[in-house]
Amino acid sequence: MRKPEMIIFDFGHTLLYEPDWDSERGNRELFRYITKNPDGVTVEDFQKANYDVFGQVENVRTSCNCDFSARVGNRVVDELLNVEFSLTPLERESVFWTAAASSAVMPYADKMLDHLNENKIRTAVISNILWSGEALTERINRALPNNKFEFVIASSDYMYRKPSRVLFDIALKKAGLPADRVWYCGNSLGNDVFGAHGAGIYPVLYDDSSVGRSSSSSGADNSALPDFDYLHIHDWQELINILKKTV
Repeated sequence: MRKPEMIIFDFGHTLLYEPDWDSERGNRELFRYITKNPDGVTVEDFQKANYDVFGQVENVRTSCNCDFSARVGNRVVDELLNVEFSLTPLERESVFWTAAASSAVMPYADKMLDHLNENKIRTAVISNILWSGEALTERINRALPNNKFEFVIASSDYMYRKPSRVLFDIALKKAGLPADRVWYCGNSLGNDVFGAHGAGIYPVLYDDSSVGRSSSSSGADNSALPDFDYLHIHDWQELINILKKTV
């Protein structure tokens, strides 16, 4: 096993998790920023419109392996209800996301990133997510201020979703590295392990179920276990120990 020059990470339940997600709380906070509401839309109307618009596309996202931006969904909601906000698109994402859920760091994730920084192993992020890369970067920087991620790729900005190799190939171009010098860490067997392998990147399955859900090791998101080499770890301290022994 060769020590990587860069490790790219998934986001959700890999670096951070959200223990108290409540979309209604986020929408109630967002509703306070409406500046035009000629039809007298109520917060309940606003909640229902968001549920209907975003709920209808959730299954489509995974079945077609493609993504769209939450900003597009927000525009649909706004124009259906004939409302306007006093927020920029990025501010709107941030207001909703901050109110809907707090960010919690996965155990030892901050310590692991410090170790990579100290050993000059480059880092980045690829995430399947509706939020923009701008909003995702803000979220990560608040929770992990010592990170040195060179780039953050959000599927919403690129149309494609993992396990499509497109996002991985773009990441390699941004990094200026061949695939065999990069590792990818994530908690999804299908999206992360199979996705990274498909792009020639060495996969690391992060399988920490100590906080909330981890669907990775059960193979819940892929019917077959890998028939190729990959690393299976259960916490970030384990990765630190492996890297210390790798040349």
